[in-house]
Amino acid sequence: RIRLLKNFLIGVIAVGVISIGARAHDARPIYVEISQQEDLYLARFKVPDSVAGNHLPALVMPDICELADIQQIASRFGSLLRERRYRCSDSLHGYKIGLRFPGFNPSLSTVIRLDLSDGKVLSTILPPGTTEWHVPSEQDATSVAGEYTMLGMKHIWQGIDHLLFVLCLLFIAKTTRRILITVTGFTVAHSLTLVLSTLDLVSLPTPVVESIIALSIIFLALEIFHQNENSWSYRHPVSVATSFGLLHGFGFASVLREIGLPAGELPIALLAFNVGVEIGQVLFIGIILLSVWLFRHSSEETYPWVRPAASYLVGGIASFWFIARMLIFWS
Repeated sequence: RIRLLKNFLIGVIAVGVISIGARAHDARPIYVEISQQEDLYLARFKVPDSVAGNHLPALVMPDICELADIQQIASRFGSLLRERRYRCSDSLHGYKIGLRFPGFNPSLSTVIRLDLSDGKVLSTILPPGTTEWHVPSEQDATSVAGEYTMLGMKHIWQGIDHLLFVLCLLFIAKTTRRILITVTGFTVAHSLTLVLSTLDLVSLPTPVVESIIALSIIFLALEIFHQNENSWSYRHPVSVATSFGLLHGFGFASVLREIGLPAGELPIALLAFNVGVEIGQVLFIGIILLSVWLFRHSSEETYPWVRPAASYLVGGIASFWFIARMLIFWS
């Protein structure tokens, strides 16, 4: 029976590593940045390379705009970059901007950022089922707070690497009190670097940050596997969470740097994004703790296998990410 259980767990781990690792970057949204230069608008796409070349979307501009030059296509850091320039006879306020897919939208959200010549920045997040954005005259504080809170929640739920790091912290902290203190340390740390990085006060190359984040998860997976109660991680989980949390903050900030923050509502957008991240993180922790409680009380015999199985699964996925991200960085 034990051998059967062990083989089952190995199979689950293998499938998990392949499936989650292969989809590690599929959750990245499509970014569209449109910059106004007098009567010209420079449109830049960034599409994850998980989207096949024959399924790349086309930008749909209003009828007042005409294409001014040919598009350029390049590949960089795991994304396809496209560029077009349009000449428009009027401001884009009140008009619709969207995407047209040759077939179907591969379940990707779309982030559109519009930089106007007067310094205003308008942005939106389109879910997979929506392909058009009605450009408003300006964004009020309420709409900005709502959109950036949702963006923070979506990012943490799609950022599997951050969630796996939090999962490892739960295994190491163990008790409810230590979990609360440890997660708080992680929150304070990543909030600090999120603000500093987003405001361009401190910056690190995104590929390097993502690679080290994967390495931090491998480190915690090894700690879970060895379960050495005398190690620094088990004796001082808060210091580990805080140290690596500073690094994870740069990962969160990379999303906001891509999208940009509305100039008139910058503090609100930044706070709302961080609140969204924390809401998503708290929901994840609640689900994990409830699942562990239910599993422990329903299957006392197999519960001891949870920790080693989790360490193998998390460590395998993180190793896949680390290698993939290093290859992207050096390509």
